[in-house]
Amino acid sequence: MKKILISICILLIWTSAFAMPDTPENREREAVKYLQTTPPENLFRDMAEKVSMQLPEEQRDAFKATLTKNLDIEALSAAMRGAMVKYFSADELSALADFYGSPVGKSAMSKFGPYMAEMMPAMQAEMAKAIQKTQAEFSAK
Repeated sequence: MKKILISICILLIWTSAFAMPDTPENREREAVKYLQTTPPENLFRDMAEKVSMQLPEEQRDAFKATLTKNLDIEALSAAMRGAMVKYFSADELSALADFYGSPVGKSAMSKFGPYMAEMMPAMQAEMAKAIQKTQAEFSAK
């Protein structure tokens, strides 16, 4: 039992000794690294592709082109980076970049756009129902 406790203590000391200092500069650097391994434009291009499948075939290309033209990817990337720096530690951002930069992570990320496109109508419908029920409950009081 003592050997197990000593091993756990050594492991904790070992991992904390190599942890990255959680500074704003390190968070910023790791957020940029993450966004380089997982470019937001790829995610939104995939989502636009899947959303366009709900339109008649002759409108799909024009829809995707117009959506791409109207989307300010720089502003969106800056907002994503800012939120990442705010909520994730430097080590968490590094781990995310490492995972999503790996073959398995890239494969998972390539499926995220289609996943979100499929889930968005269900999420919107469920949120609309929840809002209606909430408004009805508050009106009844």
